Amino acid sequence: RDFPYPRASRATSPASEGFAQKANLRFYEDLAVERAGMTYRQVGQPSFADALVSRRGKGSPVLRRIRELVDWKAVERVLRGLPEPERGAPPYPRLVMFKALLLQQWYGLSDPELEEALDDRASFRDFCGFVLDDETPDHTTIWRFREALQRAGLGEALFAEILRQIDARGLVLRQGTLIDASLIPAAVKPPKPPKDPLPPGPDGLAPSKLVNSEHDTDARWTKKGGKRYFGYKAHVGIDKGSAIIRRSKLTDASVNDTVPADELISGDEKAVYADQAYDKHERRAGLAARGIKPRLMFRPNKHHPLTERQKRFNDAVGRRRAPVEQVFARLKGVYRWARARYIGLARNQTHLRLLCLAMNLKRWAVLRPAGVAA
Repeated sequence: RDFPYPRASRATSPASEGFAQKANLRFYEDLAVERAGMTYRQVGQPSFADALVSRRGKGSPVLRRIRELVDWKAVERVLRGLPEPERGAPPYPRLVMFKALLLQQWYGLSDPELEEALDDRASFRDFCGFVLDDETPDHTTIWRFREALQRAGLGEALFAEILRQIDARGLVLRQGTLIDASLIPAAVKPPKPPKDPLPPGPDGLAPSKLVNSEHDTDARWTKKGGKRYFGYKAHVGIDKGSAIIRRSKLTDASVNDTVPADELISGDEKAVYADQAYDKHERRAGLAARGIKPRLMFRPNKHHPLTERQKRFNDAVGRRRAPVEQVFARLKGVYRWARARYIGLARNQTHLRLLCLAMNLKRWAVLRPAGVAA
């Protein structure tokens, strides 16, 4: 049985109302109220030591800017879709835990690494709303909260809420959508071919030696550039000009890029840019019928080589769709998503949603830096 996400609490030092106002903790006191019969643990009540520490360091300007830009109360309303823990000590406020997950994505941390960072780094504690006397969640609590988020299916709703706030600021340009996909190796090792020969299939042919994993039954094999890969495939559609991610989807690696492509198209963009893997007559006609320019690179075949005009068109599209490849470069480099972190499609799909959400928040902070109206 899965257990809820609270852990044993440690008593915290009470703080005066004056210190709370001085620390400008906004609505953190409101997070520790009884909701539907559940009392959440109190965090963010500063002591005299916190007032002294707050004068010493400036913290992370990016985290501070994101904290200013986002309507966290709207995010908290989405998080109310999580079921209440059935038993145990008072849980951490949901918004506090969600912010911890954001930090995990930005810094590419494992659950134990996030536990240590929350306990040790002042900027992390400040972003989440912890003060010096607050006990921070351990890695088990973090894992259980993320599992609860996945089971409740709130990853997409949270992503949509942040995208809605970004769009409300006029940052989604709708000049076009850039779509692409990238392979993500599974968290488990690729399964080895069976030692003993397998019996022939119903058609009488010998079965493939590329067997699936017993540990991750959702991961699949594929071939790219003459090399075999085992795992998943991430598909994204980003806004041309702003690089805001508008759509994302995770499939197993065997799914062809073109299969989920239409799910990455929002429908309100002026054009769609994609490489040759997405070239289909039906897709071109469908986009044109909706008033969307099909900027899909032409794919040659042995009967129809590319014309000079099509080659020039492909070169132009290739230059314009380059930013979507940079998204995957950041995901695999800065965000340390060179391979899947979790077992199973559902958990890794939630992880992709959180990664894309976190990337959009940082992009928002870049597009609206401090001193610029949100």
